[in-house]
Amino acid sequence: MKKLLSLLIVFCIFGCKKYVVSFEQPTDMKLDNLKLEILLDNKKVKDINLKATEAMPTYETTALSVSDDGKHTLQIKVKDTTFSYDIKYPEEKYVLVTAHLKNNGKVHIGILKQNYKYRLR
Repeated sequence: MKKLLSLLIVFCIFGCKKYVVSFEQPTDMKLDNLKLEILLDNKKVKDINLKATEAMPTYETTALSVSDDGKHTLQIKVKDTTFSYDIKYPEEKYVLVTAHLKNNGKVHIGILKQNYKYRLR
């Protein structure tokens, strides 16, 4: 049993190439229940409903598959606007997505990309 578990862990570490995408849940109550549609290379992969909190922001994390070349376009649709970002594996395998409300009332999506895990405190 230990050998099987060890083999599974090694396979997941070295065999599974995935992007790790974390979606920050906002602290702005005006963004509560905002729907984000997540697309990877023009294919819908997930819907996220933001849940605003008055305390520290929380994060919803998901893993997205990587192709052999490792280059993808991450698109996030909010209402009638689409935000597009190019992502390269493994240089940018950890992505943090944040929604902000601008002064004019429009939603803006920003991302941070890096090749090591974020330390969220």
